Amino acid sequence: MSHILFLNWRDTRNPEGGGSEVYTERIAAELVTRGHRVTLLCAAYQGAPAEQVLPTGVSVLRRGGRHTVYLRAALTYLAAGARDRPDLIVDVCNGVPFLSPLYARCPTVVVVHHVHREQWPVVFGDWRGRFGWWLESWVAPRVYRRCRYVTVSTATRDELVRLGVAASRISIIQNGLSSGGGPAAGRSGYPCLVVLGRLVPHKRVEYAMDALAALTPHLPGLRLVVAGRGWWEPRLREYSARLGVEARVDFAGYVSEGRKHELLSYAWVVLVPSLKEGWGLTILEAAARGTPAIAFRAAGGVCDAIRDGRTGLLADDPDDFVAKAGWLLADEAARRRMGTAARAYAETFSWAAAGEQLAALVDEGVSGSRRRSAARSDRRPGRPSGSPRRRRSD
Repeated sequence: MSHILFLNWRDTRNPEGGGSEVYTERIAAELVTRGHRVTLLCAAYQGAPAEQVLPTGVSVLRRGGRHTVYLRAALTYLAAGARDRPDLIVDVCNGVPFLSPLYARCPTVVVVHHVHREQWPVVFGDWRGRFGWWLESWVAPRVYRRCRYVTVSTATRDELVRLGVAASRISIIQNGLSSGGGPAAGRSGYPCLVVLGRLVPHKRVEYAMDALAALTPHLPGLRLVVAGRGWWEPRLREYSARLGVEARVDFAGYVSEGRKHELLSYAWVVLVPSLKEGWGLTILEAAARGTPAIAFRAAGGVCDAIRDGRTGLLADDPDDFVAKAGWLLADEAARRRMGTAARAYAETFSWAAAGEQLAALVDEGVSGSRRRSAARSDRRPGRPSGSPRRRRSD
């Protein structure tokens, strides 16, 4: 049994957790089912225990905060005894890398959902954005130059290659899909759009509100449900009031897993206006409910999650986004056709398959490390590497 340490800035219970955290915990759980001991180190937050064992068997250590979790990860590793140190680290880079090869004496597998080139200036418009991009685009590829990479989409793989990561070191392990969520609810009796995710600037929920405002004259019963929470919510409420659609926008806040699937079933169309996505897990979850999604082609990984024209639509600009939302809302036959294709597409993804792929990389990394350690210990001090062993005489 190998000990695998996941480093991720958040866990799914964190108020700011999202799709990256779901991916991390689900794929970590799959490693537990394959006999590995798995620990997740992430940031602490108010009300959360410092240590916790999840029902899946994954042990969670919460150390540091949003900005200090990276340093605390290094200190926790260095302070651990030999029995508690991992055989392999899965280093999840969400813009800011943990840079674990600088201090860890074990193999590292790097997980990158998407590259944050476009997001740094949106989240931090000053020197912090430039520093973050330098850290992600210049420092990280050099620190991880001997590591295996995992990403979730061809778009992110191609971006990593442009940053200097050899394509031969990158494996694509796509998201899975949970089988739970309860029975599908009935479709809404009125035209309904749903946006699901964290309420932060780069999710661009404003574009969904623009679509609502533009399409309401043609669809008087149209409503928009915004499910999720985040520090950008007051700005979004102000924006809906400025557009005059505040009475048509339902801010649902944080929703339970069951309620999430209800909303995805109610929706006629799910909108994903995000600036960048490594994959867009919501798209797959909506697809499982027979609900097509619309996203921006330039967002990257959504191009793998949506089969354009078959399971949903990809827009080229804001006007195209509005136009495609209007067309799909008005064409029931197209919605049904795409919804059926989307459900069939979603059924081809599973966390078990994703876990199997990662387990193969883990086994390869751990066994390779153990072979190298055995070879080093087998060499006698002072004897050049590769020199023949003296036979013992009886």
